[in-house]
Amino acid sequence: MAVTRSQRTLLCSAIGREVRAFRRRHGMKVSDLAAATNLSAGMLWKIENGEISPSLTTLQAISRGLAVPITWLVGRVETERTAVFSTAATDTSAAGRVGQQHILLSDTEANAEGLRVESHLISLTCETDVFPAIGQEGTVFLYLLQGEVAYRHGAKVYRLTPGDSLFFDAATRHHVDELVQLPVRCLSVTTRRQDR
Repeated sequence: MAVTRSQRTLLCSAIGREVRAFRRRHGMKVSDLAAATNLSAGMLWKIENGEISPSLTTLQAISRGLAVPITWLVGRVETERTAVFSTAATDTSAAGRVGQQHILLSDTEANAEGLRVESHLISLTCETDVFPAIGQEGTVFLYLLQGEVAYRHGAKVYRLTPGDSLFFDAATRHHVDELVQLPVRCLSVTTRRQDR
């Protein structure tokens, strides 16, 4: 996969920040690092400011001059990761059938890898209709908080009690097979690729 100009710029900036941070942590001036690496102070200044992309040989010289592994200079170079904060006041409730409540705890936009995550708090308080078997792209993580259920994934049925969890490929048909003990409260986290 080809690296775009903006990705290259981010990469150069991130490497430059790491070089500057380690140099300062070691109490070194640019001229001190230049002497330790046999690189010019001007080149190091350009690297630290993200103006040029250092070669592997140059990064190796800098890592030796700073006495840190080369991976420390590039280990944090990645797409910015974000966090999603959802307050209780902003959660979205989606009422199901009688005796069912699905509260959407969070629904993220796809991250840099195209992964989308959705989490629900599911409450079942009385016998309800038959649960249809579903299958979709992605994965599902279920964590039972209260009650007891038999949950079918493909041909196998799993009996979950409080504290039990089930993680599975969602493409295989799955559903609640039996409500063994009510009320049931379950945390459900689904992940899927946004592009699918």
